This record gives sequence, C-alpha cells and structure tokens, in this order.
Amino acid sequence: MNSNLDGRKVLLLTSNFGTETDEIQRPIADLREAGASVTVAATEAGSVQTLVLDHDPGPEVPVDTTYDSVQASDFDAVVLPGGTLNADALRTDETVRALVRGFVEAGKPVAAICHAPWILIEAGLVEGRSLTSVPTIRTDVVNAGGTWTDQEVVQDDSTGFRLITSRNPGDLDAFNGAIIDALS
Repeated sequence: MNSNLDGRKVLLLTSNFGTETDEIQRPIADLREAGASVTVAATEAGSVQTLVLDHDPGPEVPVDTTYDSVQASDFDAVVLPGGTLNADALRTDETVRALVRGFVEAGKPVAAICHAPWILIEAGLVEGRSLTSVPTIRTDVVNAGGTWTDQEVVQDDSTGFRLITSRNPGDLDAFNGAIIDALS
C-alpha cells in the first residue's frame, strides 16, 4: 500500500467482545500500512476478543483507549467493524452514537461494514442515504429510510459527509480501499 495517509488519524470503535476478526484486523493493518495512525477505542481497556463468523474465538486485538475518552474532533475518520454481537452492543450505547454523530456533523468519513450499519440506524443517520450491509439487516436499513443495495461497497456523499458501507469480510479490499481514498 501507498503511504499517502501520513498524519491522518482514524478512530476504530469496537466493543470488547464479538467483533468480526477480519473486520477489525484488516482495516487496522491496511490503514497503518497506508500511513494512518489508527486508534482502537473500546468499551473497556484491555483487549477485544474477536470472533470468526460470530462463532469461533479469534485472536485478541489490543485496545488503545476507551471510547468515552475520545472526541471526533481529534480524528479524520471513524471505522465501525462488524460482528453481530459487537454491532448490537455498540448501537445501544449513547456515547458511541454521539461520537459517530460528531464525525457526521464535522463532515468526516464514516465507514461501517457488515452489521455495523445498525449503529448508524440507531444514531438516526440512515434516512435518505444509500448503503449496503450484511443482507440480514437489509430490512432494518430500509425501515430506517435508507436505500439498500447488494454491492461490495457503497459510498454516499449526498448529505455533507462520506458514508462508506460494505457487506462482509469478503469485501474488505474494496472497503479498505474506499476508506484510504476518502482520506487521501
């Protein structure tokens, strides 16, 4: 990867359990390889216990800070990895929803994969937007006023911030590439 993101800071929000392994590890690795500084913020200090396909334990990922101690103004973009348990836990947390809204209000890119659009739905950020996700939450996206498309990556710049969404770990090359492009 090219080192065109020197000086760029990316916040990755996650719970401490249930984040899809590839959807946390690959964005961290690809963004860092491109030169960005990535901060992993979780519910609690320590580590994230990842899961492979929401079932099998994956490797732990170190946590840099807790999400209640960061501000959107300190970062250039936010990444929301999936995993059913992860996204379900984060969507119910007002601090997470407020952080994501902070990125939106500042016009900064928001990237969500798999089940992570649940967080966008709960934050009231889907209405009138085009996005994708894991197919099992398609109805949730549509009921929240979004237009759902079964594509590898959907980018929507229609309302003042770039929304980047993707379906699953198989789409990570395109997803990570879209994040890097948005920050270049």
